[in-house]
Amino acid sequence: MISVVSRDESCTARVAAAVAAVVRPRDLIVLAGPMGAGKTAFTRGFAAALGVSRDEDVTSPTFTLVHEYRTGRVPVHHADLYRLRTLGEVADLGLRERADLGAVVIVEWGDVATGVLGDHLRIDIEPDEDDDDTRHLTVSVEGHSWDARWERLRTSVTGAAS
Repeated sequence: MISVVSRDESCTARVAAAVAAVVRPRDLIVLAGPMGAGKTAFTRGFAAALGVSRDEDVTSPTFTLVHEYRTGRVPVHHADLYRLRTLGEVADLGLRERADLGAVVIVEWGDVATGVLGDHLRIDIEPDEDDDDTRHLTVSVEGHSWDARWERLRTSVTGAAS
């Protein structure tokens, strides 16, 4: 597990860029945390680091469920599971299949469906109780797809938060 503190949104973007530096096609990233924690802000920083054009406005896909960004070094599929009620609805989105086709899939509220998502990197974002700008980010892994990259990820993420 990797734990870092982000003091503001720009630090969260640097942490997201540090993850993007280690990501590869077929990766799935689950973002967890309460409403307003910074999941979409993290995704914006992540997409920017992958070279997604500023012309593509990275916003939460709460109502469309999945946004696709294809202008970066790897396609990014950004999903939001907040409104979904069953694992069948999540499975119908084909998130693992999207990743298997060479995209990186980043899933807000993905913690509700880890059982159908397979191997993934999980990032929990928790607001600080005493400071509205501060976030506590915890990075963990489900499965083995990040084993060979774990130490590189640790170095990248902890350096970005410093």
